[in-house]
Amino acid sequence: MADLYLKALNSERKALWAECRLKGLAKDTPQRQRIVEIDALLAAHKAKQDGAKQDGAKQDGKKSG
Repeated sequence: MADLYLKALNSERKALWAECRLKGLAKDTPQRQRIVEIDALLAAHKAKQDGAKQDGAKQDGKKSG
């Protein structure tokens, strides 16, 4: 199943990054700050997904064991 939240974050990040590159925006602009926020959200989401996968593997191991 597609992770629409992840897809939306990546899409927004890609669009902002393209705008920043095109305009040559500095690090202190709102667009660049939003990219940093999105990076943090992506990292948190990935950690949450990895944790859920590990928990699922542990539960599957308990069921068969």
